[in-house]
Formats: sequence, C-alpha cells, structure tokens
Amino acid sequence: MGKDLIIVESPAKIKTIKKFLGSGYEVEASVGHVRDLPAKTLGVDEEHDFTPEYQIIPGKAKVVSKLKSAAKAADTVYLAPDPDREGEAIAWHVAEIIKGSNTNLKRIQFNEITAKAVKEALAHPTELRKPLFDSQQARRILDRLVGYKISPLLWKKVKRGLSAGRVQSVALRLIVDRERERQAFVSEEYWVFKVALQGVTPPPFEADLWKVDGAKPVIGDEGAALALEGRIAGQPFLVEDVVEKERQRQPRPPFITSTLQQDASNKLGFNAKRTMSVAQRLYEGVELGERGTTALITYMRTDSVRVSDEARDAAREWITANLGPDFYPKTARVYKSKGSAQDAHEAIRPVDPSLTPDSIKNALPPEQYKLYRLIWERFMASQMASARFWDTVVTVASGPAQWRAKGERLIFPGFLRVWPQVEDSATATLPGLEKGQELRLDKRHKEQKFTQPPARFSEASLVHRLEELGIGRPSTYAAIISTLTERDYVRMAEKHFEPTDLGVIVCDLLVEHFGQLMDAGFTARMEEGLDHVAEGDTDWVELLKDFAKDFYPTLDKARETMAQVKAGMDTGLSCPQCEGGRLVVKFGKNGTFLGCVNYPSCAFTSNYTRDAAGQIQLVKEEAPEELGLCPKCKTGRLVVKKTKTGGRFVACSNYPECRHAESVGTGVACPREGCDGELVEKTSRRGKPFYSCSKYPKCDYAVWDYPVAKPCPLCASKILVRKESKAKGPHLACPKKDCGYWEKIEQPA
Repeated sequence: MGKDLIIVESPAKIKTIKKFLGSGYEVEASVGHVRDLPAKTLGVDEEHDFTPEYQIIPGKAKVVSKLKSAAKAADTVYLAPDPDREGEAIAWHVAEIIKGSNTNLKRIQFNEITAKAVKEALAHPTELRKPLFDSQQARRILDRLVGYKISPLLWKKVKRGLSAGRVQSVALRLIVDRERERQAFVSEEYWVFKVALQGVTPPPFEADLWKVDGAKPVIGDEGAALALEGRIAGQPFLVEDVVEKERQRQPRPPFITSTLQQDASNKLGFNAKRTMSVAQRLYEGVELGERGTTALITYMRTDSVRVSDEARDAAREWITANLGPDFYPKTARVYKSKGSAQDAHEAIRPVDPSLTPDSIKNALPPEQYKLYRLIWERFMASQMASARFWDTVVTVASGPAQWRAKGERLIFPGFLRVWPQVEDSATATLPGLEKGQELRLDKRHKEQKFTQPPARFSEASLVHRLEELGIGRPSTYAAIISTLTERDYVRMAEKHFEPTDLGVIVCDLLVEHFGQLMDAGFTARMEEGLDHVAEGDTDWVELLKDFAKDFYPTLDKARETMAQVKAGMDTGLSCPQCEGGRLVVKFGKNGTFLGCVNYPSCAFTSNYTRDAAGQIQLVKEEAPEELGLCPKCKTGRLVVKKTKTGGRFVACSNYPECRHAESVGTGVACPREGCDGELVEKTSRRGKPFYSCSKYPKCDYAVWDYPVAKPCPLCASKILVRKESKAKGPHLACPKKDCGYWEKIEQPA
C-alpha cells in the first residue's frame, strides 16, 4: 500500500507539514504555477470562446516530472496550494498534469500551517472549485488581452519595452491626476493666532483662535491679521465654557492584506513587495530552536476581518492572564468585513497568540520580528477593551474673539497597552478652570501660513485609494506598484510617487484612446464581475465577450489615430544651439532628456527638471572638475564624470583612446585594522552613494554616509560620518551602531 501524497505550493512548507504528519505521507511542492499562457504569443483562441492555450512554464519540466512520479506511487493525491484564486488555479493545473498518473485527487486547504489545521483539512477534503478557477482564468485572459494588444501599440508609438495593464494603468492615472492637481494648485495665504494663558493654578496652556464675531475667522493677509490684533489688544480673557466628558476609543480590526501593507509602509518603511515576502516566510514557517519549524501567522492574502472562535478564545486567555480581566471587553469583539470581501479565510493574525514577539525575538531576523510584532500587536489590540479618556474643552472669550483649548487625560489604556502606535491629536494638559474665571495673557502669537497642494501618493496611501475604489485585489497591489516603477512610469521622491514624463505621456495616450479601460469605475465593476464568476453567478466566457465587444473596436481605432511620439514630445522651447530648432523630450534607454528636433544636424542635448507648475527648466551642466594628468596616458587630464545612475567616477578626458578610470577618493584612510586602503565613493544599483574601501574585495569595509577623518571620543572608531536630520541638523556621528556619539556641525562643509 502506497503513501498518500500532499502537493503544496511552496517548498518551504514541506518540512513544516512533514513534521506534523510523520512518515505516512509524502509531501512535494509545485514551486508556484506549473502551467501558464505562452510567453511570446497571445495564447488565447479569440474565435473559440477565448480558449486558453496553456503550456508548461519553461524551467518547470523537472518539477512536473517529479510530481507525476510521486502521484503514480501514491494512493490519494491531496492538492494543497494556497487558499485563494491563484492557489485554486495552481491546484487545477497540477490536477490536469497528473490526472494521467492518478485520478484519486482531492483538494484540501488550510488558513494556518499547524498540526490541527492540516489534519482537519485531510479529514474533510473537498473537490476542486471550478468557479474559483474560472474567475482566476478570466482575470488572466483579460490581463493578457489588454497587455498583448495595447503594449505593442505603445512600442510603436512611444518606445519599446513599455507595457499597459488593466489595473496597473488605472493606478498610473491616479498618480498622474494627483500630480496635475498639484501643478494646478494655487496656494493661498492665511494667518493663525495662538495665545499662551495662565489661570490661578498651573500649568499654563495654549489656546487657538476659534471664532471671530461668532464665525470661523478668514484672515487672508497681514493687513487683516494686524486689524484683528488691534481689535483684541487689551481685551480681558474670560473662561466662557468648560465641557468635560468621558470618551472611548475603539481598537481597529485585525489586519487584512491592504491594511498590513499600509501599516508596514507607514511604521516600518517596508514597501508592499517586501511586506508580502516577509509575511510569506512567517506563514510558511521559521526555525524556532527547540520548537523546530513553526508557522507564525495565518494566510496573508485576505480581505476578510473574520476571526475564528478558537483564535478569539486564545486571545482572551492571554489578555486576562497577562494584563487582567479589565483589559478584555464585556462581550467578545466581532468585526464585519466589507460586502465585496472574500470570506473564505480569516484576517491576518498570529497562529498562536501566546507566542509573543519578544519571546522569539532572538530566533528571528530583524525584518521578520518587526512584521510579526506588528501583526501580533494589531490582533491582540483588536480583541481588547476600549481605551477611556477624560476630555476637556475650554472656550475663552476675549472681545470679539473666542479661543479654544483641548485637554485629554487617559483614564484607562485598554488596547493601547499593546498598540501604542495610535496617532493622537495634539492635546494640552489643562489646569482646573471655572466659567467666568479671568485668565492672564502671557503671550500672543500670529503666524503667516500658506495652503498646501494635495500630497503625492505614498505606497500606503495608493494601496488605500485602490482598495477604496475597489480596484485590484489584495494579492495584486505589490505587483502593480512594482510594475509602475520597473517601467519607469513613476519614481520615488521622498517616499512618494512622482510620475515621469514617460508615465505622463503613456497615461495621456491611454486615457485619450482607451477611456473606458482607464476609468476607475469600469475597472471596479470588472472586479465585481470576476467576483460573481467566483461565486458561480456569472459565466466567465460571457464576461470576456462583454468586455471584447467594446475593447476590439476601440483598439482598431487607436491603431489608426494614436499620435506618434517616438520622435519626442514637444516642449515649446527653442533650441539654444541651432536656428529654428525646437526642443523635445526624448525617451532614451537611460531615461528622459531634451534633444533638438534637427538631430543629427544639431546634436544638442540637455538634462532638465520641472518646477512646481510642471514647466521645464534646463539643467546647466557644470564644467568637469579636473584632477591633474592621467597616470596612464600622461597626455589627457583626469575629470569627474557621472554614471547612468547619478553616481560619480574619475576618468581620462582622452576616452575612448585612453580608458583609464578610478573611483572618487575621499582622502580618508580605511579604518579597518591592518588595511592600507582609502575610502572611495561608489554607487549602489539604485543610484545611492556609499563609501567603501579601495582594496575591495580584500577589504569589505563600507559606510553609507560621507566619512570624516576624526576619531570617536567614546569608542574605538577611527572615523566619524557626516549626517543631517530634522532633529539634529548637520552633524557628525559615529558609524558604529552600538555607539550613540554625535556632535553638531556649526558650519557644514
């Protein structure tokens, strides 16, 4: 009698599951998808109900052969890829491949990789869910049709290597539209007033101007500010009203995929791709010493906030035992998912709530510890009692003006005991005050301010906006964002998305010629249609036919009417080098630049920037810095040049006749004991400068910040590094992580 076979998606799960089940089962992995549409052809028969032409993914032949052999030797094959649409598709394709070797196929799925969950799944196997597979198949074909039909059009009209995507292009439009809002924004001046007041007893406190003559004040210029200042000068400050009441703050639900990505971005600085990669490892299992390989979290691709009764009970036990019964609510918390949520599995939570982050900190890499802690704290907080505050709002009258001060006193921390990351609004500590009491004015302060344009999208706010609009699904957000940056449609500027000129022109062309496809409402309705397919309410072929009915005629028209911008995008600027020439934005291999339309007779090129209104500004190239004669050819001079990523290097001016090149030196000796190298400037693949030893790879010493030949007075470090921060300003700091020494730079070099 043969063993039963379990086929999972990831090889990382094999060891964990074998530990639970012992020698009675064989466990193999598909290593993700095994079949897909062909890479170099459309692979969809548009004339016959969009029949897909699947093939074995290149490089997966050995995996497929191994799965067939294992299935042939097994009594029963349990298909156990992840519990979502992609997992169902993997299970379906594996079944198609191995059904010739074994027809006794069952589908199992588990939301967490624990002995109980796996054994429970094996005890209650199900059949493959065709509607769920059809939904994934329809999404894949939709994306293939859009990508394979529109991308070649962009190659022809703009530049090769571009892509369009059903969801990706709508996300790009959100970023471009936000940038145009910023460029069209007209800043308006306004003034704010504050007063520092003092009662009979301390402490003193600040109050903000609330109303003037019973209405919200509009102080648009210095004249209005001075006029108001004159009206309130010399007026007494009297307590008009004191309102005190108790307020409760409720915890948030446990994480779903999108909220995890948002919080990991805001609190840990992780991008969506990194968050999902780390979460995958926590889900599949990590080594915890004597515990062995242990899964720490439930499945991380979910839009449901549902929590199992077992997990809720485990959270209650930990909370009451470690924090006390007062920290658990009178009735257990139950959260309701959005109507569009797929409720097949739970929210993201710790598998074992009693396994606290600090108890396993030493066994985890830092990024896994940080993400597990975030997930653990959010889940535990979601099951805890409310935080209670005593709020005080004081209204102070002074002539025509009313001022307000708000105070907040924590009565009971509740869930804040484990989730202190809640952003509190600015509140003051107020003294005891009574109605009619006169206050002493210590200081009056007025400040000129200007309204700010809407902020660019960060990763967190873009994910939030996509989720809000119903565009994409939890598992797709990381891929959408990665594609936008990889195609050079957007770049990160201070952790926010800024569209490139290439991204803007692609977006504009798609909006002009594929208006429906670029509409957020249409894309959201298509997602709903795919959900209906998954639920068995809509036929996937009919969904595709309905889409194609408008898409094909639009595509044919775009092929004829889409503007050709391969030669460049006109800027309206005259060429400074030739008569009658105009400058255009060109899309080169290494990014955009300005060039003359008269090329090759005029070879003028220039880098450029855009101002706040989006207007092009030419960048004046600095004269190359000369560093003496070339040591190789003795006739050329060494000059500092720029790399494609923005870094610097020293090269001979006689290039290409002389190819001598070297790194830019800092003049600082390598601080590593026994090394006689110098720290030189290098550039990472992402264009970020760092400083490493010139003797690399013999010596791998490196620092991110500019080195200074000055020893640290607290430790043995032979150098300090130059830094700048909002809190400390320009300063020198010790590069050793365990030394906190720093000193201010009075006049930064």
